[in-house]
Amino acid sequence: MSENNPLRDVYDAIADPTRRRLIRLLAEKEEIPLHELTAQFQMGRTAVSKHLAILKEAGLVLDRKVGRETRFRLNASPLKEIQDWVAFYSKFWSSNLLRLNQLLEEEEE
Repeated sequence: MSENNPLRDVYDAIADPTRRRLIRLLAEKEEIPLHELTAQFQMGRTAVSKHLAILKEAGLVLDRKVGRETRFRLNASPLKEIQDWVAFYSKFWSSNLLRLNQLLEEEEE
C-alpha cells in the first residue's frame, strides 16, 4: 500500500491502461463531468465510475456534486511517489550504462 493512502496503492491504481487514460483526460482540464469522461470510452458509465472509484481511493481523483452531476478533477500529488521511484531507477540505469560505456571504451583501447 502507498504511504500516502492506506486504502489503495497508487501503483495499483495506475496499472490499468483505462485508469491511466482517465488520469490523462483529467490532467487536460480543470474539472470534467462524468458523462464527458464516459463519452471518451467504449464502456458504460458504471465501468468508468468503477475506474474512477479506484483512482479516488488512491487519492488521485477528487469529485464534487454540482446538482445531479458529479464532476471529477485530478489530484496529481500522489504521482510524486511514482516520480521519485522512477527517478531513482533512472539514476541507477544512467550510472550503470555510464560504467558499461567506460568498460567498453577501455576494452577497445
